[in-house]
Amino acid sequence: MRLEEFIPDAKTRALIERTREFARGFFEREGTHGFSHVERVFNLCMHIGREENADLEVLALSSLLHDIARPLEDSGKVEDHAVESARIARRFLKSLSYPEEKVEAVVHAIEAHRFSRGPEPRTLEAKILSDADKLDAIGAIGIARVFMYSGEHGRDIEASLRHFEEKILKLKDLMYTETAKRIAEERHNFTVEFIERIRREIEGEL
Repeated sequence: MRLEEFIPDAKTRALIERTREFARGFFEREGTHGFSHVERVFNLCMHIGREENADLEVLALSSLLHDIARPLEDSGKVEDHAVESARIARRFLKSLSYPEEKVEAVVHAIEAHRFSRGPEPRTLEAKILSDADKLDAIGAIGIARVFMYSGEHGRDIEASLRHFEEKILKLKDLMYTETAKRIAEERHNFTVEFIERIRREIEGEL
């Protein structure tokens, strides 16, 4: 993705790249919530944000910073990575003398990005970040992430399929924006087709 197609201002792009490098430093290893997930969410935010006429600067910064405390949650050092990521993001952006109103817009989007717990996203940018984060769990990428997680945690195929049914297949109906709903529909259908196929193979029908 060419960032200049979404962010024409060079000064803003420089801020985004600085934030990208800051965020990258929190991820020592890859995995289901590694920095590649952050990059995909960032890309989705840029595309959805442009379609929905959102503030792409706020979206860029919030998407890059939304999971920076995820490794801390995974290691048991913090309880909620969204809350801690928002706290770190506020401190980082203030150190750059970023405008207070924009800081709070970024912080709210980060705090509200988890669909499984509050707060409810109030702004368009927060809704788009939440949508993009959920979209990365559906479709081909979502399937790959489920089985990556299963490999990391010793979960078998049947347990993985239950996870699809209990969580992943419900995400389509939790989107806020019309753009995300369209993307989710296609990704959801692909996921359903995959599950039907793998179940037939498990039963030896193919």
